Amino acid sequence: MPNYSVEDVLGNPANTRQLYGYCGRIARINLTTGEISELDTYQYVPKYVGGRMLIHRIFWDEVRPGTGAFDEGNKFIYMSGPTTGTGIPAGGRSAACAIGASVNPEQFTFGNIGGWFATELKYAGYDGFIIEGKAAEPSIIKIDDDKIEILPAGQMWGMRVHQTQRALEEQFGHDFKSMVIGPAGENLVRIASITSANDCCLAKGGFGAVWGSKNLKAVTVHGTGVVVPADLKKIEYLRVNMNNPSMSPSPILHLDKIGVPGGEFDVKYDRGNVACSPGCNQRCNALLMNGVSAFEDHPVNHVEKCVSVSTFSWIADIPSTVGMFWPSEKNYCAPCKLLGRDFPAPDPSDPYFEDQGKVLLPDVYNLWKPDYEKGTIINDLCNEYGIDKWEIDVWLQTWLAMCSKEGLFEGMDLGTGMEVDVENVEFMKTFITNLVHRTGYYGNLFAEGMSRAIREMGYEKYSDTIYHGRFSTELGGQRTDVPVSLEGGWGQSVHWQGRGYEGSVEKPTWLAANIIRMQSTRDANTVEHFHSKIDYHQEAMADPYHSPKLIDSIINVQNNAEIKDSVMSCEWQSPDPWWPTMEAEMYAAATGYPMTAEELYDAAYRSKLLMRAILIRNHGRNRRMEIEQVWRVMSIPDSWNEVADWQQWNEMVDLVYDARGFDRETGWPYRETYEKYGLKDVADEMEQLGLLPQHPETPWHEYGEPPYVPFVENRKREAEAK
Repeated sequence: MPNYSVEDVLGNPANTRQLYGYCGRIARINLTTGEISELDTYQYVPKYVGGRMLIHRIFWDEVRPGTGAFDEGNKFIYMSGPTTGTGIPAGGRSAACAIGASVNPEQFTFGNIGGWFATELKYAGYDGFIIEGKAAEPSIIKIDDDKIEILPAGQMWGMRVHQTQRALEEQFGHDFKSMVIGPAGENLVRIASITSANDCCLAKGGFGAVWGSKNLKAVTVHGTGVVVPADLKKIEYLRVNMNNPSMSPSPILHLDKIGVPGGEFDVKYDRGNVACSPGCNQRCNALLMNGVSAFEDHPVNHVEKCVSVSTFSWIADIPSTVGMFWPSEKNYCAPCKLLGRDFPAPDPSDPYFEDQGKVLLPDVYNLWKPDYEKGTIINDLCNEYGIDKWEIDVWLQTWLAMCSKEGLFEGMDLGTGMEVDVENVEFMKTFITNLVHRTGYYGNLFAEGMSRAIREMGYEKYSDTIYHGRFSTELGGQRTDVPVSLEGGWGQSVHWQGRGYEGSVEKPTWLAANIIRMQSTRDANTVEHFHSKIDYHQEAMADPYHSPKLIDSIINVQNNAEIKDSVMSCEWQSPDPWWPTMEAEMYAAATGYPMTAEELYDAAYRSKLLMRAILIRNHGRNRRMEIEQVWRVMSIPDSWNEVADWQQWNEMVDLVYDARGFDRETGWPYRETYEKYGLKDVADEMEQLGLLPQHPETPWHEYGEPPYVPFVENRKREAEAK
């Protein structure tokens, strides 16, 4: 194959048809009309790379303002990456976007998922698909090589997730790979997920409910083709070296104990290399668990991750280390590897050894005692019904526990006929089942998601009442109050934001996490894990609001997430701060296109700008809207009893917007920002809509008053009463 230069390909789109790695076709499936058509992938690549970058371009072109999550005009766009099916590690992952049902307010959002589905889709000859419209009856989509059919779902409608997977294999054969929804998606439960055959999920955006609104139960695919990569020798090199030295393929490693906050359990699972996709070359942090089933009379085996472990016990939060977020080259491991216990032994010759090895102690909450069986039942309910575990584990259960301890449920059973008690497995089973099937007032209410349900019940009481049972281990057991609701922004639960779940992190880290959440529409920290070199730690700690290195690190994290969701990789192995060309090398090995790391990084900037433009044009996004979403979290004391400073926080937002090329007052990108990354047409449309700012003559500093936060006022009143 000719080795085309960048100029060759961009200057002559016909040359892109010589690229390896891509299939060249994107299926368009209209459920309303039954029409099947195709888009040409080469209209978009290599400029939009694949995965989420490509989706952003299609969504911008096709979905107009005013579209809701359950409208027929909402499009579910799913895309693989150029490395998918090539054997490049973690290339089998894939991305999807739509107007999200779980997001509050409803907005464009995204997800990524592992499994064998994406690879099988490419074997069938497609890089992805666009699902639009609504079927007249419950349906499934069957893709068998180039034959695509919309078929009746029949008795599968109403089945749980694993029942559906088995039914599809029985009907079409084991070679078919599927993504399915459970009863939650069918009933338009806003936190419903889409699940692949090996329990990987698109969960954060409520996409299961989007499928349910389209009467779509499953997409099943089988392909007999192959994906031809450009450079097999380079792929062999990547497979041996990516994630080294912590790479540790099968066989499965057996451990004796599982550690959870507040205790340990005897082993009841096999902890091993649960690969989320073909080509995986590393030991994942997933837990392959044997547990009690919520539905069967025998043990079940299912795949869980870190959030699932919190269901077993929440006496204390999960501890972390400085190096988890601020690694050094000698002692680098991705976040979450502490759970795996099989990362390389630390190197004490590292000059940063003591700094990055510092343990950040968890806060104590005393919400529920260790109970392995109850935990596995709740996780099994989420797996089988098809609902987001983060919402159930991190938000629903903690809210129930804290409200109960503060006496907010006096005389209430929340539709269960039982006293509200998170340690009673029958109560939890009944509550979750009612939610999934929209049974009764409370079942229907909480099917709308925690954010909407709490506002309906009464926000000040059921969100910002003080919970008096949180204590800081870092401060020797000092009480540090939190509100009863752990909401982090955009209708999603907290995560690494300095309070609540995985909240025991230092100020620079939680400021970064809140910037990341603020600019997104969901919990972006699951893919935009914060990483910054330990070299930058001292500067960030000295002045976290104004640290140039912290600002640069935040933008790197955000851009690298676009790359991971487009070239296709995972947080387990990407990015590697000491191998900055790795993803570009992956792309070149798959496609034969010699994209440099700088060009790939520019493509990530382009993708972020497209998402920004979608949020501004379709959903009215602006600075004040973003800040209000996360200010409540930062008004809650962290593990060191510190809260954010309103003036300095706004100064930090100024610096982030400046670095991004956004207007400080509105948060909107300037024309030259769009045009720098090849988006003149987007700038032209934004100008026509009055959404293109002019450069101000002087910097903008009118931050106004901080948003009203009832929790802050509650604390003031309580302090005054004393």
